[in-house]
Amino acid sequence: MLGLSSVSGWAQEVTVTADVVLVHGGKKSKARGTGNVVLWLTPANSAPHAGMPAPATSNGLRLVQRNKSFEPHVLVVPVDSVVEFPNRDPFFHNVFSLFEGKRFDLGLYEAGSTRNVVFDKPGISYIFCNIHSEMSAVVIAVNSPYYGISDRSGRVAIPNVPSGRYTLRIWYEDTLPEELNNLTREVTISPDASTLGAMRLPATGMPQGHQNMYGRDYPPVLPDSPSYERH
Repeated sequence: MLGLSSVSGWAQEVTVTADVVLVHGGKKSKARGTGNVVLWLTPANSAPHAGMPAPATSNGLRLVQRNKSFEPHVLVVPVDSVVEFPNRDPFFHNVFSLFEGKRFDLGLYEAGSTRNVVFDKPGISYIFCNIHSEMSAVVIAVNSPYYGISDRSGRVAIPNVPSGRYTLRIWYEDTLPEELNNLTREVTISPDASTLGAMRLPATGMPQGHQNMYGRDYPPVLPDSPSYERH
């Protein structure tokens, strides 16, 4: 069996694939797509970053605010990445995350401006706007260069993974944290074992409601509200 490197110091790289199947009440979901399921691999029994290249903190990572929504809804980034939050709406936003992962408050900023956030530790950050309750996004910062996100058909592909043993972790917004923890497991990757097969993921349809950054309910939308309050 190949480890993280062979005797010659080289490990063959493969593209790891998986097919995600959402399960509601024990039955396969047919109601919607299976996109935005995140899988990532970290070398088993090793300290962070040991035996693998440092995650590339690529430029151009951004969550765009447009039409009172974030694009994309789910973003996976390497730890220490800078993520831009440009406001492409013709009114103010106030982006914040105060619950898990990276905590921040970008304050009130106008159309055409941008704020930046450094995601300097691994974790899951739930992102909201303090003005518009319908806006939400998730940033997942990982200590590994080996990660992928499913398309609407449920297909996941993680490229350039060296042969070896890894810990597989999974995240999905509609699956309870304890269910996700139960899905964490060790896997062995090699040219002959590069697929994780079909992965059944329990989806609970968790409620998506949240409060504002002050821990209060959002005020009702009024027709004459100024843009910096409730456009």
